[in-house]
Amino acid sequence: MIYRFRVILDNDTEDDIFRDLEIRETDTLEDLHNIITQSFAFDGSEMASFYLSDDQWNQGEEISLFDLSEDNSARLMNETEICSVVHEVQPKLIYVYDFLSMWTFYVELAEIVDEAEGTDYPNLMFVQGQVPDEAPDKLFEAEPGDSFNDNEDEDSMDLEDYTDLDFDENWN
Repeated sequence: MIYRFRVILDNDTEDDIFRDLEIRETDTLEDLHNIITQSFAFDGSEMASFYLSDDQWNQGEEISLFDLSEDNSARLMNETEICSVVHEVQPKLIYVYDFLSMWTFYVELAEIVDEAEGTDYPNLMFVQGQVPDEAPDKLFEAEPGDSFNDNEDEDSMDLEDYTDLDFDENWN
């Protein structure tokens, strides 16, 4: 079977930037990584990861391009078939390319179709929008109710007063 994905660049502009791709369900996430980087004109030399995602695009388990863990326990793209992590019930992934620039993409399974005879896969089906020269800025905001988001707490806290923080300023 062939998976058709829409890969959308997370950006704050009015322009939609996305690619529609086809890939075999038995290909690996590394194969998907390669077609995403090629279709968005990246050279593919930077670190990247996929993250499992729920319907609200909350980031879940990481699947890395390389294992940088101390105990070699990371789940790797080249060992993970696409169909093992993406299907009708779980159709969404988040893809991050280049952890310094944080290019972030929403990857969603749009359709599952039969393989077309004479078509080479993976296949770039459709291109919409031009990739900007730099990754879009990310605005990280706290959820309402988080303690570090409450302005009243900031106003009442004296950051120069260490007595209530159980902190020894001469520890060294």
